[in-house]
Amino acid sequence: LTPSPEWMNLGPSWVFQQSRGPKPEEVNSFVGWCDANFLQLNVGKTQELVIDFRKKKQTFSPVVIKGQPVEIVETYKYLGVYLDDKLNWKRNSDAVVKKAQSRLFFLRKLRSFDISRRLLNVFYQGIMASVLFYAVLCWGRSLTAEDKNRINKMIKKSGSVVGQSLDSVGGVNLRQLCLWRITPFTRFLRISGALLVDEC
Repeated sequence: LTPSPEWMNLGPSWVFQQSRGPKPEEVNSFVGWCDANFLQLNVGKTQELVIDFRKKKQTFSPVVIKGQPVEIVETYKYLGVYLDDKLNWKRNSDAVVKKAQSRLFFLRKLRSFDISRRLLNVFYQGIMASVLFYAVLCWGRSLTAEDKNRINKMIKKSGSVVGQSLDSVGGVNLRQLCLWRITPFTRFLRISGALLVDEC
């Protein structure tokens, strides 16, 4: 990202990368395109997120669509991931930990019924890991140490319930990144049950 603010309006999704925000003619062009293609903009549900990394705060006037100003927000939930105006992922980490805590309760309940470790691990991978590591490629490397520790603590608690060591958020992020970069000719090695990617 550039040091200038990124303008994102995700009600209908569009992005402007300018230092002073979107120009009125660009907004009008977008609104005109929507009208021409029989798409109706709901300005009441549209929100604007300004990502600005400059130390000196600036105030920006909101985008106006058909005479209505668009609400400027500090956080926005997009495809299940919370984005904020500083991209520090704190709000997203809060949501991940909260969801994981509620699922940890069910994992503990399952253990109380003397379910096998294998089935507990299946439940963890399907119900908890899917929450803990959803979109980890987006936010995994940008977490603060505090947020990373909170998520890893949830993983450690889950591991004690399941009865085995589980991957940390950093390990899963690295593996996902390696698998994302993989080419068809990359060799996989299976060493002591762990999947290693050669030259990822």
